[in-house]
Amino acid sequence: MKKVLQKFNINDDTKCVSTPLALIEVKATMPPITAEDRENITHVLYVSAVRSLMYVMVCTRPDLSQAVSMVSRYMHDPGRGHWETVKWILRYMISL
Repeated sequence: MKKVLQKFNINDDTKCVSTPLALIEVKATMPPITAEDRENITHVLYVSAVRSLMYVMVCTRPDLSQAVSMVSRYMHDPGRGHWETVKWILRYMISL
């Protein structure tokens, strides 16, 4: 779990959150709108982050299952909102 957090620059100084998904609504209308957004999200490694979360979820953290299920639906065309949701989940992982 620590390796996953380090890979995506989530460290002890990062503000942690108490719930895996909170009030964030993940929906299909969050895809990138501009070409710049689309290029930025490709540099973020969204798919890699979601796959890492899936691994952590299956091996040690079943409490992440609902949140990871939501973000994994949009691996084909993630937007900035989807990436923000993944970062939220990663921040939740440091809370415990």
